[in-house]
Amino acid sequence: MPDFAIEDGCGGVVCGVDEAGRGPLAGPVVAAAVILDRACFPAELRDSLDDSKQLRREVREACYAAIRGCARIGVGAASVREIDRINILRASLLAMSRAVTALGVRPDLALVDGNMAPPALPCPTRTVVGGDGLSFSIAAASVIAKVTRDRIMHALARRHPLYAWDSNVGYSTRAHFAAIAEFGVTVHHRRSFAPVRLAAEGPANFELDL
Repeated sequence: MPDFAIEDGCGGVVCGVDEAGRGPLAGPVVAAAVILDRACFPAELRDSLDDSKQLRREVREACYAAIRGCARIGVGAASVREIDRINILRASLLAMSRAVTALGVRPDLALVDGNMAPPALPCPTRTVVGGDGLSFSIAAASVIAKVTRDRIMHALARRHPLYAWDSNVGYSTRAHFAAIAEFGVTVHHRRSFAPVRLAAEGPANFELDL
C-alpha cells in the first residue's frame, strides 16, 4: 500500500503524476497531476487509496470523490490523432505535461510514475517505477486519470454502442475485437495500433461517426 514516505523525503510542494489508457485500442490517453492537502487528507483514503488498477470500480469512484475534496488537480489528455501521429509513449508524456500545466501552480517537484519523465515540465521531476503503489500522490493521480478516462469512454459508448466501451473502455477484449471485425473502425480507434490498422485495411473497413 502507498504512503507519504517518498513525499516526506522530498520537501516542498509535491505533485504526483500518472496516466491511464496507454494500452487500449480506442480513446485518448489521459493523465492527472495531484497535489494532496495532507491537512485534510481523510482516513478513508489512508485506508483505501492504491494504484487504480488494484481497486474495484466502486472503491476507485469513492477514492476519486474523496481526492477531489482534499487536493489540487490538473488533468491533461492526448487525442487519438496525436497518439497516431507521435506514438503512444510520446502522447502519454504529452498528456502528463498538460496535466502539470493544468494545476495552475508550479510544484517544487513532480513525482512521475514509471521510468520516463515528460520533457519540459515547469518543475524538477523524479521518476518512480511502480510509484502508484508506493506514493499517495501518484496513486491519487492514477485514480483521477483512470476515472476521468473511463467516463470519457462511457460517454463515447452511448454514441458507439456496438463496441461495448461501457464495459471494456476501449481495451482489447474479445467483444471489442469481434465488433471491429464485424463493423469496422471508428474515428476514435487508434489506427497506429496493429489490430486496428489491420482491420482498417481489411474488407470490413468503414468508419462510424454516429
